[in-house]
Amino acid sequence: MKRRNFLTLSTGLGAGAALAACGTSGPAGGGGTAKAGEASYWFLSGPPGESVRTGAVERFNKANPNGQIKLTAFQNDAYKDKLKTALGAGQPPTIIWGWGGGGLKSYVDGGQVDDLTDWFGQNAAVKDRLFPASFGPATINGKIYAMPAETVQPIVLFYNKQVFADAGLTPPQSWGEIMDLVPKFNAKGIAPFSLGGQSRWTNMMWLEFLFDRIGGPSVFGDVFEGKANAWSNPLAIDALTKIQDLIKADGFVKGFSSITADSNADQALLYKGKAAMMLHGSWSYGIIQAQGGSFIADGKLGYMNFPGVDGGKGDPNDTVGNAGQYLSISSKASAEQKEIAKKFFTSLLDDTEQSDWIKTGGVPIIKGADAKLASSPDADFLKFVYGVASNAKVFAQSWDQALSPTAAETLLSNISKLFTQSIGPQQFADNMNAVIGK
Repeated sequence: MKRRNFLTLSTGLGAGAALAACGTSGPAGGGGTAKAGEASYWFLSGPPGESVRTGAVERFNKANPNGQIKLTAFQNDAYKDKLKTALGAGQPPTIIWGWGGGGLKSYVDGGQVDDLTDWFGQNAAVKDRLFPASFGPATINGKIYAMPAETVQPIVLFYNKQVFADAGLTPPQSWGEIMDLVPKFNAKGIAPFSLGGQSRWTNMMWLEFLFDRIGGPSVFGDVFEGKANAWSNPLAIDALTKIQDLIKADGFVKGFSSITADSNADQALLYKGKAAMMLHGSWSYGIIQAQGGSFIADGKLGYMNFPGVDGGKGDPNDTVGNAGQYLSISSKASAEQKEIAKKFFTSLLDDTEQSDWIKTGGVPIIKGADAKLASSPDADFLKFVYGVASNAKVFAQSWDQALSPTAAETLLSNISKLFTQSIGPQQFADNMNAVIGK
C-alpha cells in the first residue's frame, strides 16, 4: 500500500475518474435491483484487501444458500462517485463499505443508512469482541451506524536504530526531547525527520498528534462537533505554533514540500540513513520491508507511539489513524436484505479472515488477535500495533476523514501553507473557522 487507500474518498479527489467497476458481478447490484434472497455489497478492489473481502463473502454464501451476498469491487477513485450516484438514484448497495466519520455522517444526515445501535445491543457478543476504539468513527450523535471491520492502522513514529546508535542518541520520550534532537542530527548532516510534504496528509499527522497531546481529544472534537471558532482554541494555537517551531529549526528534511508520499521517497530517506525518524502510517512497515532490502531483517527499524508534550492534557497512550473500516446498511434495502446483511456482519473476522489479514501485514480489530500474531515473521511489529490499538482509550480518526469533503480540502490546503510558512497559526485558524460545519 503506497498511501492510505482511504485518502481519495475522504477528500473528494478523483471526481472525474471513470466510473468503472472491477469484478465478475459488474456495476449493477444496487439495493433496489438485487434479486430476492440476495443482498449487494460494494467495496474497493485491489491488493491486499480485495481477496480477503471476497473470501469472507464466499464463505458466507457457502454457509447460507438461502441468503446470498452479491459483491462488486470498484477501483479506488471510481468508488466515491459510483456510490454517490447510486445513493442519489435511490439504488445503493445493501452494504456500504467505507471509513466512518465525515462520510458516514453525510449518509446519516441524509437518512441513507440504518441506525444499528439496538442491533448491537441485542448482539453484545458481536460488539464485545471488537476493539472499543473502533466504534468511534462508526458513532454519529451517540448512535452506531456502521459495523467496524477489517484492520487497524495507527500512525507510528518510526526511527532508524543504526542512525541513533551511531550518533550516541536515544529516541525521544517527549516533545522537548524531539526539539533537543533536531540540532544534534542536523550537526551530523542527518535530517531529523523525513517527510513527504507535497502530499499534505503526511503533514496533517503531525498536527493530529500535537493537538491531542497538548489538549486531549476535545480540541479537535470541538471542530468535528461544529463549535464556532474551535480552531482558535489557545491549545490549538499552541500546537500550530509548535509545528512551525519544528519547521523553523530545520526539523524536516530539506525540500520536504516537494517530496511525495506516493513515491515512497520519504520511506527511503529513513532506511537509507538520510533521516533519523519518520511519522507515518503503520503500512510503512510493509513498504520498507518490500523496498528497504535487509533493513528490517537486520533489526534496524525502531517504532514507537508519538510521545507526550510536557504539561499537555493528552494521554500518550492514545493514537490517531484508521481505527478500522466500516460497513453500513442502506435504509433503502428491503427487510430481507437487511437481515442478510446483519447475518453477514456476525460472520466477519472469523479465524480464517483474521489469518488472511495477518498475512497481509494487518492487525484485525479483534480482542485477542495478538495470540494469532506470534506465528507471523513480523510478529514483533504486529504485536506493537495491536498494543497501540488495544491500549488506546481514544483512537482518533484522521481529520480529512472526520470532516466533510469541503472542509477536508480546505484543511489540507491550509496545512500545506502552514508547513511552507506562508501563513501563521492565527491565519490558519481563521481560514479553518470559516468552514466549520460546512
